[in-house]
Amino acid sequence: MNERDERTLGAGGDGSGEEKEQEYEKICYLCRRPESKAGSMIVMPGNLCLCHDCLQKTFDSVMGNGVDMSKVDLSQLSNMPFRNMNFSIPPAGSEEHGAALGARQQVKKRKKKTGPEFELKDIPAPHVIKRRLDDYVIGQERAKKVVSVAVYNHYKRVYAEDLKAAQADQGQKPGEDPDDVRIEKSNILMIGPTGSGKTYLVKTLARLLDVPLAIADATSLTEAGYIGDDIESVVSKLLAAAGNDVSRAEHGIIFIDEIDKIAKKKETTTRDVSGESVQQELLKMLEGSVVEVPVGSNQKNALSPMVSVSTDNILFICGGAFPDMENIIRERLAKTSSMGFGAALKDRFEEDQNLLSHVTNEDLRAFGMIPEFLGRLPVVVTLEKLTEDMLVRILKEPKNAILKQYVKLLEMDEVKLVFEDEALRWIAGEALKRETGARALRAILEEYMLDIMYEIPKDPSIGSVVITRPYLEKRGGPLIQMRG
Repeated sequence: MNERDERTLGAGGDGSGEEKEQEYEKICYLCRRPESKAGSMIVMPGNLCLCHDCLQKTFDSVMGNGVDMSKVDLSQLSNMPFRNMNFSIPPAGSEEHGAALGARQQVKKRKKKTGPEFELKDIPAPHVIKRRLDDYVIGQERAKKVVSVAVYNHYKRVYAEDLKAAQADQGQKPGEDPDDVRIEKSNILMIGPTGSGKTYLVKTLARLLDVPLAIADATSLTEAGYIGDDIESVVSKLLAAAGNDVSRAEHGIIFIDEIDKIAKKKETTTRDVSGESVQQELLKMLEGSVVEVPVGSNQKNALSPMVSVSTDNILFICGGAFPDMENIIRERLAKTSSMGFGAALKDRFEEDQNLLSHVTNEDLRAFGMIPEFLGRLPVVVTLEKLTEDMLVRILKEPKNAILKQYVKLLEMDEVKLVFEDEALRWIAGEALKRETGARALRAILEEYMLDIMYEIPKDPSIGSVVITRPYLEKRGGPLIQMRG
């Protein structure tokens, strides 16, 4: 049984209550503090847990009214905190008992580290990471290479930090390092047009590395939770993705999308709680700090247990389309043009499709990103704008390509689906016109495959369907071949 199965078993699905109690911390019903914060718990009738402080306050309140506790049946008291609790929880050791406990909010116990969470040999090399990404992501060779190296170096740093912490816990002196070099975090900033594959690249990376991933939208973040979410909510999402396992969450990846939307406002006379303030609030989290986050909720309240999560070993990847960034880069490059026969022409950058590859920190600061924020994102990755040839490859080459999905759907109806090359070329050209990147491919296919997916199940004698360019151009229909 692997670690993931053990976590599932302890969650109250099929395991006993004893297994769950060993794996999870008890939480005080009144103050909502876990056992690691409040100390050992006292179990009341109905498996209700109270810490010593809250129980003492309860007794003080009762004794203050002159009540003789020797003559009191606690289960019948109307002012006790468990008056509305269900006292008919099945006995410990039964499956029903484990299921009843599973309904309660719990916090994973921090396991004492006897060594690093993983071995150095378990970290895939950059060329292995890139080769795996090649199976799912078409093009973007430079971006995949940069991300692979950054992720490899990050998890080597995590291994080194875990090794030092484990040696310190065991009372051993860390290994001799004459230079005492401390590796800093390598957070990543991804810049690319919409639909170029930023989110998809990060999702694929997290799945291949088998680490928890949280995707947050920067547009909903505001300083200290004004109207929207506060900054700690992104860590709370990661903790939920890790199954409330703190140690697993501390080795995960957080992807903050639409990071360009929190740029500093150019002209504003009011407090900018969703722009520059969010960048400043993110500084400590990106660099590494201990954050108090609620368990099972994105909002802090009295009913949600709080747990401490360290962001030192969490890899932060920020992505954004940065619209109009090309104009800022073009303006900067035009200023460097000089006069004379060897001077660069000012308009030679007008037709450059990959102008974003020339981006610098100066351009990002002109866009509205503060220098302290950029300093904590040392690795900058730019993604290319998709061409027609890349879109055709995206349609048919990845392991989970869109065409393969439709072929699989029709295979369930025992129908063979074929796309002509000219049809694929037409779909790619139409997607370029919509200027939404690879997202346009599915929108186009959904539109033109609707009638086919609706009509084919009606006739069981259909054996194959060929999608042609005249059908997509509405000058004809698909080629349908009957069985036999």
